[in-house]
Amino acid sequence: KRTLLPLRRAEVSTVIFPCRLAMQRLEMKNMVLELLECIPPLLLLLLACGLDHALVAMLSVIRQHSFVQYSFHSSHRLAVHVTGTSLMARLLRSTVGALNTSSHSRLETSNFACLPRPRSMGRQQYVGSCLPLALLVLLCLAQVYTHRLRRAIAAFYFPKREKSRVLYFYNKLLRQRQIFVQRQRKLVARRARQHPGLGPSLREWCCQRWPRLRRWMRRSCMVCGTPGTPQDRVCPAPACGAPYCRPCW
Repeated sequence: KRTLLPLRRAEVSTVIFPCRLAMQRLEMKNMVLELLECIPPLLLLLLACGLDHALVAMLSVIRQHSFVQYSFHSSHRLAVHVTGTSLMARLLRSTVGALNTSSHSRLETSNFACLPRPRSMGRQQYVGSCLPLALLVLLCLAQVYTHRLRRAIAAFYFPKREKSRVLYFYNKLLRQRQIFVQRQRKLVARRARQHPGLGPSLREWCCQRWPRLRRWMRRSCMVCGTPGTPQDRVCPAPACGAPYCRPCW
């Protein structure tokens, strides 16, 4: 429970809270790995759409500039005129006159039937192609929240196992907290032994000469670095005066 073991600021990032709607740091790592696996299908989809657009544009140019139309016109006329009034002339007119012919031909053809007829993908087809990938990304995001149910399901079916798990988690936090305190003590001691720079030393000299300036100085916690608040504690050692927030103190 929160009142039994309140977590410190450094411990909050190592625990997943199932009731929070926001994604937490430990969950973001797994979600990013899942989203990285969606990049190859996305690249394949973009390549297919780009190839479709390029092929349609290329075939449209071919259709526009490769159209050829042929027109063929021909006319033929044969006329034999026989003059005279003799019997031979009349006989020739009756026989040769049948050969008089007149014909006209006109032929038009083109390669329209052989030209390509490209058709680009419609909006519905684009939506149908992108919808599975969008669902995959949504499932990657929803997977973060479904993984939180595993502990609740396991606790419902195995309550004794859940109790031992909580005790183990409690003892693990206590051990980590003891190690955390020792590590922070060494860190604070190392910082205290370091020689302050020109800026901090000048600021401390001004604060010692004019103590009222301390209220205007923005100080942060020596351990976690959070901005100072009125509830902060100050080290009572005369030569120290380092500020600490309440959890770190």
